[in-house]
Amino acid sequence: MSYKKVALLVFSTLLFAINCREVHKEELKETTNIAVSHEAEKSAILQTLNDETKAAFQRDYEGWKEKWVHDPTISKTYINFADSSFTEAIGWQEISGFVKNFFKEHPEPEPLPALLDDIEVRLYGNGAWVTYEQKDSLRGLKRETRLMEKVDGTWKIASMQTTIYGFKREE
Repeated sequence: MSYKKVALLVFSTLLFAINCREVHKEELKETTNIAVSHEAEKSAILQTLNDETKAAFQRDYEGWKEKWVHDPTISKTYINFADSSFTEAIGWQEISGFVKNFFKEHPEPEPLPALLDDIEVRLYGNGAWVTYEQKDSLRGLKRETRLMEKVDGTWKIASMQTTIYGFKREE
């Protein structure tokens, strides 16, 4: 093999290796950006959930309603194993009416549960599936699932399912 062919082969191999390295750097950068973006979105969702909880427990209707999507297809479901009850509301009008009525019947603020610091989040573009557990001093252990939607750059609740286990399951 001539020196020119060897030199060309070595040069081509080097170019290929350099190009692969640059592609790998771009992939790493993209992966890092996705991770940073996921953490930022998770943090924003966490803030929305904690603010909604604070408003609900403090009986702040205006603060509470800011955290929800106002749409006829949203839902809110409570399953309470501790007292064998179940409630479901579909659509903003029904959910809003339920909360207004609850606040009217129970006007005194409740003790605020420990705010969330860890949630599981699966992002889907402008939507997110969120799950977590929370201990409530009046109801015991709760498992919550929230469907979140990003509306005008702000995460809002589009669906909520709360399963209340009470105090027995915590042992």
